[in-house]
Amino acid sequence: MNRLILASDNAHKYREFCEILSGTDTLVIKRSEAGCDFDVEENGTSFAENAYIKAKSVTDHTHTPAVSDDSGICVDHLGGGPGIYSARYGAGIAHDDHERMMHLLDEMKDATDRSAHYVCSICCTFPNGDVLTAEDICEGTILYEPVGSGGFGYDPIFRPDGYDRSMAQLTPEEKNSISHRGKALRKFLELYKRYLDAHK
Repeated sequence: MNRLILASDNAHKYREFCEILSGTDTLVIKRSEAGCDFDVEENGTSFAENAYIKAKSVTDHTHTPAVSDDSGICVDHLGGGPGIYSARYGAGIAHDDHERMMHLLDEMKDATDRSAHYVCSICCTFPNGDVLTAEDICEGTILYEPVGSGGFGYDPIFRPDGYDRSMAQLTPEEKNSISHRGKALRKFLELYKRYLDAHK
């Protein structure tokens, strides 16, 4: 069986990677279970760079293939922000998802252009130096107030294009079919399966 370390202890991400890789004879292991109890400085300038930094640090430490993702929301009115800083937007002011979301709405209170998109970048690194990358986006609009209780992060204030509901109002199946992470995961799955086939 193939072993792949997820460079995260996020239970939601762990479940997603286990599900998407379930047909590839791969055992997904959380970083803490692999003995990776160190902090990694995400000092990249893009989602792709940060995903690579996290995966590479685990591969270097364990000599085992590792996968990581980095994602966030990019708002046109904010010049593409918060972008790679989505998880720590409003540092010193916002301490959780709800406060970050309300901080973004406050920054958007006079905005007429409310277009935005989510980004998810996935990187898988191997001990031999090989790297697989996949990235996708979900286009949408920033609402004026939170709507819905599903999802997480900025989902209650993000309405994906083609829908009259926020991301937080979609069913898990609907969200997975259009979300940045769902699309990036499916891209990664195809790359990963081809890689395994080529290295049997």
